[in-house]
Amino acid sequence: MSTPKRLHVVQKASVIGQAEGMRVTIRGLGLRGPGSEVTVDNTPSFRGAIKKVLHLVTVREVDAAASKPASKASKAS
Repeated sequence: MSTPKRLHVVQKASVIGQAEGMRVTIRGLGLRGPGSEVTVDNTPSFRGAIKKVLHLVTVREVDAAASKPASKASKAS
């Protein structure tokens, strides 16, 4: 049984000068600016969002087991 695939997305260009829909899509993917990276599930909804802003991002397929979960651990005071 093969492991499910995920998509590693890196924002390569700014959203300055882009249509508002593209800005919202970039933000919805979890990207925050050029150089930011996220790993998302390989689902039709994410693929459609990536297709909309493909000229602003680079995408590569990774194994789910190899990708790091995007967890933010807060420090206990």
